[in-house]
Amino acid sequence: MMTDPIADMLTRIRNAVRVEHPHVEMPTSKVKRGLADVLKREGYIWDWVETDDHPVKQIRLELKYGPSGERVIQHIKRVSKPGRRIYSKSTDLRPILNGMGISVISTSTGVISDREARQKKVGGEVLCEVW
Repeated sequence: MMTDPIADMLTRIRNAVRVEHPHVEMPTSKVKRGLADVLKREGYIWDWVETDDHPVKQIRLELKYGPSGERVIQHIKRVSKPGRRIYSKSTDLRPILNGMGISVISTSTGVISDREARQKKVGGEVLCEVW
């Protein structure tokens, strides 16, 4: 049994980007679909699809690289952990690397980026930081 599936997802992405794989697969969940959607909207991945493999459904992320092979995802880090949850109000959310990166926030309206959270004036649990 996996105790932190979001950390597992981030580690799979980090490992796949490090060895320049074109895609990465992992078991799916609602939060993982939301996180993948945020990464797509913010331009860190090309696309994601959910496949109906047995015994569990899989989510497949198509990773994005620059024109000469440089990594789009330089750093991806888990902030809130199962042992220590980190919550933040919309007024306390600060831009990551002066706006060059994002924080992914789990709110009552779904999983969104810190930019969207500030715009909608909603806070929540800070899942991870990406740049």
